[in-house]
Amino acid sequence: MPALTAKRYNPVITAFCDRLIAHGKRPMQVIIAAMRKLLHIAYGVLKSGQPFDPEKALA
Repeated sequence: MPALTAKRYNPVITAFCDRLIAHGKRPMQVIIAAMRKLLHIAYGVLKSGQPFDPEKALA
């Protein structure tokens, strides 16, 4: 469920999912990739101690 919510409201994950759909990925593959992307973002925030910056992530 977090991946579905992020896909709808998080601009970084939305852009990522749109890019995967444009490359022909299936909907379930896109959701799984979004879950993995969220996990990587969470790990990066915990490891660095810095808050998530969507402007930096989109650049």
